[in-house]
Amino acid sequence: MQRKFDKRLILSSVLILIAIPLTIAFGVVFLHDRKYYFISIAILIYTMLPFLLVFEQRGPRAREIILVCSLSAIAVIGRAAFFMLPHFKPVAAIVIISAVCLGPESGFLVGALSGFVSNFFYGQGPWTPWQMFSFGIIGFWAGVLHRKGILKLRKLDLCVFGGLSTFLIYGGLMNFDSVLMFSSTINKDLLLAAYLSGIPFDLVHAASTVLFLFFIEEPMIEKITRIRVKYGLINESELLKDS
Repeated sequence: MQRKFDKRLILSSVLILIAIPLTIAFGVVFLHDRKYYFISIAILIYTMLPFLLVFEQRGPRAREIILVCSLSAIAVIGRAAFFMLPHFKPVAAIVIISAVCLGPESGFLVGALSGFVSNFFYGQGPWTPWQMFSFGIIGFWAGVLHRKGILKLRKLDLCVFGGLSTFLIYGGLMNFDSVLMFSSTINKDLLLAAYLSGIPFDLVHAASTVLFLFFIEEPMIEKITRIRVKYGLINESELLKDS
């Protein structure tokens, strides 16, 4: 079982860590960030492939797809509900919870889908593929680390991971994207300015992720687990190290 997971993880990693970044780079360099809808759709297609790999011998059932879509919808609604508080959003927290409950592929899918759909309310633009990838990669690593037994289902562990990943991964990627959007050249001074000016916003985003994880981690994990048991989705538990 571990060997099957490792094989699937390699295939997923190639698509998520190589194919998607190359697609985003293609959009920036060759399409000049003008075809962001095309890049966003391509990312969703890439994202679905690792998700489908989870099921190997059978296709995903409707109830499994509904669960992933429901979690994405909760993330979208949560982001919209706090529109009056910039950068104070529950999206990363929900993505992390989805990943530790359902696996890295599902975590990435929830993150990417949440970023894409929520921007129909916030506005689509060249930043959309970056947000999709940023949220998705947080979910992917949360699922991988949990599967390896490194990220435990403990409030402290999840809060620490959530704060660090939101600040370093999401903030790091989005600050780099801001340089690409507003400058035709990249140098260390621009990068330094972007990252320094982004620290207050990234801290707020990271703090909100920690806060939401602190309050919703336990009830959401319990509810998702009950759904998996009730509808026969618990058969994937051998792919996870719940603790």
